[in-house]
Parts: sequence; C-alpha cells; structure tokens
Amino acid sequence: MRRHDASLPLPAVDDRRPRAGDALRSLLPYLWEYRVRVLLALACLVLAKSANIGVPLVFKALIDALTASTGNAVATLVAVPALLLAAYGLLRFGNAAFTELREIVFAKVTQRAVRAISLQVFRHLHALSLRFHLERQTGGLTRDIERGTRAIGSLINYALYSIVPIVIEFALVIGILLARYEARFALVTTATVAGYIVFTVVVTNWRTHFRREANELDARANTRAVDSLLNYETVKYFNNEDYEAQRYDEQLRRWAAAQTRSQTSLSFLNIGQAGIIAVGVTAMMWEATAGVIAGKMSLGDIVLMNVFLIQLYQPLNFLGVLYREIRQAITDIERLFNLLEQEQEIADAPDARELAPGPATVAFDHVGFSYDGQRPILIDVDFTIPAGRTVAVVGHSGAGKSTLSRLLYRFYDVRSGAVRINGDDVRTLTQRSVRAAIGIVPQDTVLFNDTIRYNILYGRPGASEDAMLAAAQAAQLHDFVAQLPEGYETRVGERGLKLSGGEKQRVAIARALLKDPPILIFDEATSALDSKTEKAIQAQIELAARGRTTLVIAHRLSTVMNADEILVLDAGRVVERGRHPTLLAGAGPYAQMWQLQQQEEQAQLALATAV
Repeated sequence: MRRHDASLPLPAVDDRRPRAGDALRSLLPYLWEYRVRVLLALACLVLAKSANIGVPLVFKALIDALTASTGNAVATLVAVPALLLAAYGLLRFGNAAFTELREIVFAKVTQRAVRAISLQVFRHLHALSLRFHLERQTGGLTRDIERGTRAIGSLINYALYSIVPIVIEFALVIGILLARYEARFALVTTATVAGYIVFTVVVTNWRTHFRREANELDARANTRAVDSLLNYETVKYFNNEDYEAQRYDEQLRRWAAAQTRSQTSLSFLNIGQAGIIAVGVTAMMWEATAGVIAGKMSLGDIVLMNVFLIQLYQPLNFLGVLYREIRQAITDIERLFNLLEQEQEIADAPDARELAPGPATVAFDHVGFSYDGQRPILIDVDFTIPAGRTVAVVGHSGAGKSTLSRLLYRFYDVRSGAVRINGDDVRTLTQRSVRAAIGIVPQDTVLFNDTIRYNILYGRPGASEDAMLAAAQAAQLHDFVAQLPEGYETRVGERGLKLSGGEKQRVAIARALLKDPPILIFDEATSALDSKTEKAIQAQIELAARGRTTLVIAHRLSTVMNADEILVLDAGRVVERGRHPTLLAGAGPYAQMWQLQQQEEQAQLALATAV
C-alpha cells in the first residue's frame, strides 16, 4: 500500500471482522413476524431450484434419444419422446415462475424489516443524551444512517434468499453426480467450489480494510460539506469560499485514493475467481470427454455435465459478488448497530412515576454539576420556585445560567444534590411526564424547515386553530404573519433562516404558550429583539407567567425587574438574591451590573440621537 503524507494522517480503521452473526440475529425477529410469508417463500425457492436441476436431466435424455435414433429426419423426430420436450419447457417456465413468486411473497417482509429497524434507530437517537448529539457531527451521522438502512435490505435479500438457493442447488448437483457417476466428478466439483470460496473469503477479508477506509473518508467529506453549508453566511462574511473548497477537496482526494485501492483489489479478486472456475470447468470436461471416448458415458452425459457446470458456476460466480456485497453491507451497518448499542446516559428508573398534573413547585436542592467531571459549572446551587411564582437568574456569560434549564429538563443528571418538582427528585419521575410539564423559549431558537403554522403547532400538535391564533397573538406574532402573502403557510427555511432573529423568537414564544404547561422557562427569550418589540413582548411574557411556575434566565436586567426573586449567579455559585429594589439598595454585584447596563443603554441612545 502506498505511503501517505504524514501531515495528513488517514483515520484509524477498525479491522475487526464484521459481525455477520450479530447482524442476522438482529434481523431474525423482524423476519419471524412474517413467518408464514418466509416459509412460503422458502417453499417457492425449493420448487424453483428443483425445476432448475430437472432441466439438464431432461436435456440429457433428449440428447440420448436423438443420438440413438436412426433413419431419416422424420423418423428421428418420431423417435423423440414428445413428453421430454413438454417437460423441458415446463421446467424452464417453472424455474422462472417460482423464482418471481418467491420475490413477490418476500418483498413485504424485506421492506417492513427495513422500516422497523429504521424507526428503531430513529427513536433510539432521540432517546440518547444531549451530550451524544453535541459531540456528533450531523453530516457523518446522517450518512451512517443512510448507508446502514440501505444495507439492511441488501443483507436480507443476499444472505437469506440468494445464498440459500446456491447452497440448495449445489447440494442437488453433488447428490446427482454421486448417484449417477464416478466419485471423481463430485470431487472435482467440490474442490473447485471449495477453492473458489476460500479464495473469495481470504481476498475479500483483506480488501474490506480499503472499503472501511473509503467509508470513513466519505463520511468525513460529507460532514465537512454539510458543516460548511450550514455556516453559509459565515463563509461569505470572511470570503472563505476557496478555503472551504480546498478543505473539501482534500477530503475528496483522500477518498478517491481509498476508492482506487478498493477497486484495484476488487479487480484482483475477479481475476482469481475467473481462473479457479476455468481450471474446474476444464478438469470436469476432460474427465467427461475421456468417459465418452472410453464408451462409459454417452453424449447426453457430457452435455449434462456441461449444463450442470454452467448452471452451478454461474450462481457460484454470483456467490463471489454476494459475499463481497454481504461483507460490504455488514461493514456499512456496523455504524448503524453502533448507534443502537449506544447506551442512554439518561434513562428512566425501573420504578419511575408519572409527574402528577397541576401546579408545580420547582426546587434546586444544593445542586452541584459538571459537564466533564473536572470543571464545575454549578456549585451548591439552592433555591425554590413556589408554584405560580417567577424566579429570575442573572449573571455574566458562562456563569451557568442555561445549565439550570438543561438540568430541569433532565438532559443531564446532577452530580450532587437534586432537582425536585413538587418535592420529587426528577430522577424518580418519567422523563416524558417531566418534559410535558415544561415549556421553554430558548436563547437560540431553531425552527423546522416547514411552515409557521407547523412550528407553532409543534408545541401542541393537536391544538385547534383558535388556540394557535391566540398563542400567536399573545406572542405579538399575528400582525407580522398577516402581512405575509402566504400567512401561516409561509415556510421558514432550514433552521428558520428565512426569518429574522426576533421573528424566530416570537414563533418560539407562541409555541411555548400553545403548549400551556405549568412550568415555563424563558432562556434569554428577548435577546434577539429590539427594544420596542422587547417591551411589547415582555408584557405578554409576564401575563403568560401568571399562575405558572416560571424560571427566567436573562442577561438584560430590565426584563426581570418584576420577578418575585432574582438570583445572581457567578462562577456557578449564587452570590446574591432578593427582589429588584432590595438588590439595587445592596450595592452588590446586581447593582453594579444594573449601573453598567444603564450606562450602555444611555450611550446607545446618545449615539442614535446623534445619527
């Protein structure tokens, strides 16, 4: 293998053998669900192969009858048994008909298995922790899923309904050769098949490394392309189109080199397989010809041998393709199975209970937390939000404010202490019931590439039209949407890029209000809004918060002045708490932040007036 540039090391390639047994065992439950169809398909398979083997036998009898006939052409035709000709045609048709019938019967099994496994992977990915998704790259993940699900259908068809026919046909041929001819014919056939299989297995195992290497580089190239396109505006800001193209081309260059090595090794495999078949066919025909010359065999026998070899070696040649495809399919679904094997970091306890509906009191009970186990994010954070009250958390960036909402949603588990709702540790409750009780307006609003209506209704998919419109009006969104040509059917683009930051934020507020949960979280909910819109929405937020347990995470102190309690978070610790007037009078960190923000707002106002 050629030496690679040390400055651009190739990714490490896992040389473990593909887990064919694991793959097939995973598929069996999906196949067994349609066992009647599977058994019927197997019956069609046996009938098709029996008809296929019967064709050479009828053909031999036909040739022997023709060579034994004497006299003119008319007499020869009369001597040919008409039943043999009819049987020959029926067997030919039977082979094709039962093969196609098998495919018709089994098609539903394959597609349902692919559907079931794809759905299982999709659900499992949503069940995995936020940490997993933050560490994964979307481009590589989607490519792994795409290749893996496609390979499942190939594995089912190739492994279960292509190899089995070959095995059945080989067993029937060997049985006929042993029953009707000398053992050396069966021995030559078996030796050829064995040599072919061993050569195919050894070489394919060797070249699987190149396939995996190409797959890894393909995933990296796709990840790089997706990442660049998702950051389209940033690329334009810095005029880095050529730089991005060079980075993408570097991955493509390495992928092309790996693909070339894969194709070269494939050609070597094909040449070796053709050589083994040529030797086996020559040896068989030599023995058959010698038998005819010695008078031990008829011309019908040599024709039978030839047809047997053609029928056997054609699928045997396909067996080489099958083995390669199966190995490649298993290689492709290894990543898919690895996703299914990822353990849920956050899972419901076996005896987890449902959170009871109704008002909710939220408490952070001496909570300590760290994302990596080394750098503490929250240190002994202790506060309570009584049912129907509003608590605001303020502080500088990196103080740990947004981590509070992630812990309440139980995206992570605390390292010490507990997060409680109505006195129950959230770890003793089902995640679904906890998250159903919480509505959030996040700092970074991401919308689905669908309509405004769809994104609002995502808060409560079954909500009525009136409820959706009421939520949009409460979020100061309705007037803006009414001016759009397509109204609520306006598509927002990927990640909502067709909307401004403020418009996306109002969609997120409407979505949270439509959910109508007992607990609300506003995580920098007005950070993307201008001052005028912020003031308009702030009143709606305060109105929506009435009667609900509300956690407001904010940077602008003007948005939390009316909170029942304000916590000042610094370096993961609560350093100050109280109501707005009390904190201002205390001349502590809160008062300092308030004074600084007031100075910034006055400076901005003066600049705007001057302009």
